[in-house]
This record gives sequence, C-alpha cells and structure tokens, in this order.
Amino acid sequence: MVKIPSPRRLFRSRSKSTVGIGGGVDMCAMVAEHERIEWEVRPGGMLLQKRRAPDDDGCDDAVEAILVRVSAGCGGWQHDVSIDATATFGDLKVLLSLATSLWPREQRLLYRGRERDDGDHLHMAGVQDKDKVLLLEDPAVTERKLRSTTLAQLMGVPCHSFIQV
Repeated sequence: MVKIPSPRRLFRSRSKSTVGIGGGVDMCAMVAEHERIEWEVRPGGMLLQKRRAPDDDGCDDAVEAILVRVSAGCGGWQHDVSIDATATFGDLKVLLSLATSLWPREQRLLYRGRERDDGDHLHMAGVQDKDKVLLLEDPAVTERKLRSTTLAQLMGVPCHSFIQV
C-alpha cells in the first residue's frame, strides 16, 4: 500500500526546508507520485486506492474473470459460466437465461444458502473462482405456468350442457 504524504509535508514553506537539495524533500516528486495513484469507488460507497498486481503494467482493461458453476435444484444439470468478478447476480441471471429457457425474473440464485438479489455483486458476496451457485425456478412462476396450462386445457374442451331437453 502506498502511503499518502501528509498535507504538512506537501505544503511546507521553503524557508523551513531545502527543497530538492541533498537530504531535503523533493516536493515535485511527491506531488507527481500522489497524482499517479488511481482511486475507485466500491459498491458500498467506500473510496479506495485501486489494487494492482505486481506484474500489472498499467493496463486498465485487465478485468478478472471467474468461473462460476451453476447447478439446477432438481434438474441435475451443471453449467460453468465465465463472468467478471465484479458483476452482479442480475448479470449472471442474464447469462443463464441464454443457457436455460428461464427468463431472469423467473430465476432464483442461491449462494451459501441465501437467496441473492439482482443488485448484489459477486465479489461482495464472496463468490470466487469455481464456486457453486444454485439455480431454482421461482415457485410463483411455476404455479402461474401450471394455472395457464390447466386453463388452456379447460378452454380446449367443448362446453357441456347442464340441462338436457
């Protein structure tokens, strides 16, 4: 972690110190180092210095992708999805809608025994590479589909007369 110099050291008057000479403090180098620091705002609203790997050469396009194993509750299938580590569970639902026949609003994702909201970020929930996420179909949607199929079957049956002449 880079230590940010205190404002007292940055704005010290020239009469008290020798700037740029021998053992003195080089003010220009300190300000230049401070301006190179990149900051990011985390989803929780916290302002932090951007993390950099030692082998990072300053490329901002490098985004960590993780592999999430998604398995269905009772279907028995398992699907591996590669997604950005800072993506949300809503983004994961959109990717899963391409692999399954379920719309994102019909899906429920459980991680570590808790249902996650669409706005929750994967890295904030603790999802790491090759972690398992459980996909369930929303019971309300299942019931609605069942009602619509039974209603369609009833509508297909011709009407019977109750009174016979």
